[in-house]
Amino acid sequence: MAVNGLPNPQAMSLRQRISALFASAAAPESEYSVRKKPANLVYDVDDVPPLLVRLGVSIQHIFLMSLGWLYIAVIINAVGGGKSEAESLIRMSMIAGGLATILQANRRIIGSGYLCPLSGSLTFLQPSILAARTGGASLLFGMVSCAGVFTSLISRVTSRLRVLFPPEVTGLMVAMSGLQLVAVALPRFVGATTPGSPPDRASVFVGVATLFVMMAATVWNRGNLHVLPILAGLVMGYILAIAVGVLTWDGFVNGISEPWMALPRRFPGGMAFRLSLLLPFLIASLTASLKTVGDITLCQKINDAEWKRTDMRSVSGGLLANGVGTFLSGLFGGVAQNTVSSSVGLSLATGTTSRAIALPTGILVIALAFFPRLAAVFASMPVPVMGAMLIYSACFIVLGGFQLLTSRMLDARRVFVVGVSLIFGLSVEISPDIYRFTPEALRPIFSSSTSLATVLVVLLSVLFRLGVSKQRTITYRPGTQSLDAVYNFLEEQGATWGMRREVEQRANRSLHEVIVSVLALNPRLREMDITLEFDELRLTATIDYDGASLVLPDHAPTADELLTDDGIAALSGFMIRQYADRARVKPRGSTGCRIQLQFDH
Repeated sequence: MAVNGLPNPQAMSLRQRISALFASAAAPESEYSVRKKPANLVYDVDDVPPLLVRLGVSIQHIFLMSLGWLYIAVIINAVGGGKSEAESLIRMSMIAGGLATILQANRRIIGSGYLCPLSGSLTFLQPSILAARTGGASLLFGMVSCAGVFTSLISRVTSRLRVLFPPEVTGLMVAMSGLQLVAVALPRFVGATTPGSPPDRASVFVGVATLFVMMAATVWNRGNLHVLPILAGLVMGYILAIAVGVLTWDGFVNGISEPWMALPRRFPGGMAFRLSLLLPFLIASLTASLKTVGDITLCQKINDAEWKRTDMRSVSGGLLANGVGTFLSGLFGGVAQNTVSSSVGLSLATGTTSRAIALPTGILVIALAFFPRLAAVFASMPVPVMGAMLIYSACFIVLGGFQLLTSRMLDARRVFVVGVSLIFGLSVEISPDIYRFTPEALRPIFSSSTSLATVLVVLLSVLFRLGVSKQRTITYRPGTQSLDAVYNFLEEQGATWGMRREVEQRANRSLHEVIVSVLALNPRLREMDITLEFDELRLTATIDYDGASLVLPDHAPTADELLTDDGIAALSGFMIRQYADRARVKPRGSTGCRIQLQFDH
């Protein structure tokens, strides 16, 4: 009879036992192993693609970044501003976003070391409108710079907050970013430009065709189009939009009637500060920072086939790049900056994550601020084309988030943490009216599904950690209990602690071998204590019993040695060392023995 995929040792012959040992052998995984490039990446984070590829991919990212410029137009419209004010804020924000994008790819103190562009942030939309209405542009710029300083301060303590960001938390953050993109994309995809307006057939046709071209370039092409699917879709989308009348040629020409070149000008006014607006901006900074943690975590996972956990040092540098970019944006006369989740989705879709792309992307965005006519091409994109582009990116963001979320074992606590946060996050998109009476200071949390879900998942994760012991002990009695008791104990604790399934399986195999070997040496043994201790970095299993001590050799026995009784014991001890990352045996008292196994997590 098999238990958890392992044969019952009490019913095994000598030959079966040797076969089972070799069949289940697996090399242990080290936490400090070198990053392994995933097979699906064409250009990973350390690669340098050809110049034309870098430029083509950069243009695709800029189209996705242009969605952040639309939020700036919403701010200006909400406060009754005109076209010149919107142009000023957009162009200054572009300069800050371009600089922050370059800094983000840096691997030193500032920057995460990944391609993760920045643009205008939806999270700051409500506080920005409130500041502009209350004190005009000077108050907006001052509060944006304060938000940048606060984000920079958060970045300095992030590396100590690993416990707040287990994979189920970061995974939900990423997934909600993708789901929020869907809420933005679908009305545009069907041409429903105003609330309550019916879908437009021509827009639906353009949107479907554009999305299909992007998918086809990704799925069926392994040439240059595989890394440039959005460019292929954009070309098709613009052609079809003009052909069916979604975008008239005159309208397109009028949309890009800006001068070819002009110096960007800061909106008149200095920088002001108001204490009453501090709380909304601090809350927005915190929620935007949590979203960035998810985006950078997904970047890490994309670039490492053996990813285990969030690298908080990289996250800390990434948040500092966000803070510096937001501070500079306020100083220049722009809006708050945050990572663009759809760009991370594009990197995953195309298999092109090279940090070398960040430099041309940032330079081109800055250059566009000095060439208004070229920038207008990005801003005048047909709405169904933009909708298709966002849906394309959202597919990879949502699924990437769920992959992160399910990379660990989940118990009832974690199911509630994720489930409650997901449900209430989606409620912002499904029933936004129920949150319209929230206090002004808390409005940033309830203004977007990502913000609410992110805040909830972090708070609930901390709450449900209360009362969870990091150490548990079970007494195993061979005469009255089957090995099921040990296996079930380990699996239950693995789910409670959010252990990786691979670590739980290796620990199960190792404990199986220890128990079988100890019983073979001590057939009259009546009980042994098994203690499990877990933190995010390792699982430690300690086995205490009274009896003869095991020997754990560093090398496998020879074929001749296997024919002896000592050879079988040596093989078992060697396999225990193979399953565990570290193993040691030491005496306990005068007659006892302690076996300690450590598994990197």
